[in-house]
Amino acid sequence: MKKNITVRAFNFDFPDDLNPKWNPHSVVFAHFMNGVSLTMPYLEPYLCRTNDEARKRIEDPELLADIKQFNGQEYRHHECHKRLNVLLNKNGYPEFKSIEEKIKKSYQNLSTKPLENQLAYSAGFETMTQGFTNWFIGKRTKLFKNACPYISSFWLMHMIEEAEHKNVAFDVYMAHSGSYRTRALGVFHGTFHVLGYAVVGMFAALKKDKLLWSLKGQLGIVQLFGSLLWNVGPFLLSALMPWHNPRNSKDPQWFVDWVEAYPSEDPEKQPLIDTSDPRIPIPF
Repeated sequence: MKKNITVRAFNFDFPDDLNPKWNPHSVVFAHFMNGVSLTMPYLEPYLCRTNDEARKRIEDPELLADIKQFNGQEYRHHECHKRLNVLLNKNGYPEFKSIEEKIKKSYQNLSTKPLENQLAYSAGFETMTQGFTNWFIGKRTKLFKNACPYISSFWLMHMIEEAEHKNVAFDVYMAHSGSYRTRALGVFHGTFHVLGYAVVGMFAALKKDKLLWSLKGQLGIVQLFGSLLWNVGPFLLSALMPWHNPRNSKDPQWFVDWVEAYPSEDPEKQPLIDTSDPRIPIPF
């Protein structure tokens, strides 16, 4: 059965005094995700622009409708990330701004590449998000235990919608080209370009906190990289197979429950999950 892609408000009322070290159990994980957030106001509009260019050559009405919904979700994500990044800058990490400038230039450069390469990058990045979705949902009780409910809810809902539109970038690439070699290279490019800048942001913040070269910081970094490899790595390996299709990856039950229980009337402000609940259930 075809999965519906729903464009929601995706709006979180982040407090002005939001603490960038929003995870009491792992400042390293918090700063890593803050680093990921730095890329999003540039990555997500880029994904939409490449889709807009590709759909000029696409005739399949179902795929065209999926592209419209994909873009609608991604534009709302990037607006929310922009608001979050302003708070991260204001509340202790002004050095993030110079990193954002480098990220912005990198996407301007990427936009000059052939469309096939741009679409392969998009499909590769979206493959990585499948790994993040399964990691975050499956390990949510560990990753987000007692963490800031605003940031935790924001990231978990983000991953819900990534899972919801997980087929689109792949379908667009296959409709445009379908070349295995370029798609495989896109898995590496889309993944390590984003993760590379996330790590730059994380290192800058940990250095500011005087944690980068501490035993606690180093152990946290090793643990984070190990979790990334263990939880996201299998999805990247799967994407490198010639027969890869994101439809074949099973959605977590928490995702299914979340989508089915979502209110029929879209709330202006998204409900928050209870990170103090040991099960971290869906917020409906």
